[in-house]
Amino acid sequence: MSTRELVVLGTASQVPTRTRNHNGYVLLWDDLGVLFDPGEGTQRQFTRAGLPVSRIDHVCITHAHGDHCLGLPGVLQRRALDGLTGPLTVHHPTEAADTIAGLRHATPFDDTAPVTLRPVDRDAAPLDLGAVTLHAAPLEHGEPTLGWRVQEPDGWRLLPDRLDALGVPPPVRHHLVADGEVTVGGRRVHVEEVAVRRRGQSMAFVMDTRDCDGARTLAADVDLLVVEATFLEDQRALAEEVGHLTAGQAARLGAECGARRVVLTHFSQRYPDLTGHAEEARRHAPGLDLVVAEDLDRVPLPRRRPSPSTTGGNR
Repeated sequence: MSTRELVVLGTASQVPTRTRNHNGYVLLWDDLGVLFDPGEGTQRQFTRAGLPVSRIDHVCITHAHGDHCLGLPGVLQRRALDGLTGPLTVHHPTEAADTIAGLRHATPFDDTAPVTLRPVDRDAAPLDLGAVTLHAAPLEHGEPTLGWRVQEPDGWRLLPDRLDALGVPPPVRHHLVADGEVTVGGRRVHVEEVAVRRRGQSMAFVMDTRDCDGARTLAADVDLLVVEATFLEDQRALAEEVGHLTAGQAARLGAECGARRVVLTHFSQRYPDLTGHAEEARRHAPGLDLVVAEDLDRVPLPRRRPSPSTTGGNR
């Protein structure tokens, strides 16, 4: 059975606490693994989470502040220590290229696998990661910052009873989805006759930003939104000044953008207790499917949305 979930490695912001490690989030998407913003201690948090670094195929970094990238050298060197040979791509803002290149070779070690550093511009086209695409959008922070979105395209869910009725054998059914049609017994069978539309799933990562157009583009109708909530509303002026969100703003952003499940994280060290974040978020967005993240949480993607109504026998 496939796994689609977020593994929370750390929920602190600039300063870690006794209970909150620096940033780190792993999206497990079937066979694909994406690590977002590895702060200090990420390698250790992999161990605590029972997650091997071999699960990671891509790293996405929002910006060059240390709490979002200083764990990268440890992750890369751990992969080499484990003798991994699979390729890894590190996606980051173009403006952070020098910093990321320095972290890539922060200390000497012997590479065992190719590591590609991929600078991403603010208007870059989506990148094909195979089963999903990776989108970037600019955020508003003191340092050039990008948010990320992982998007699965819409597909098809085959209906066994219709396949059997038309005599479509199992060996050719994958061709039906890939090509849109197959010929069986001299008859052309179209995918619309034997399948219903299946909505693609999505996850967005919005970190270190004010409320802005880029954040809302990434969060629009997303299944799982991971969003910073550094402060509470009584510190809103400070949040605006330094380019962060309050718990209330983060929750409203998720609700107004139609996010199905919202994970709040990146909490200032001034808040040893996160009860206030939960209460404030629920007050500003009643009914929101909300998670106030703790280190080592595992948050599944919501169940797939119902198939859209279409013509051609679909429902």
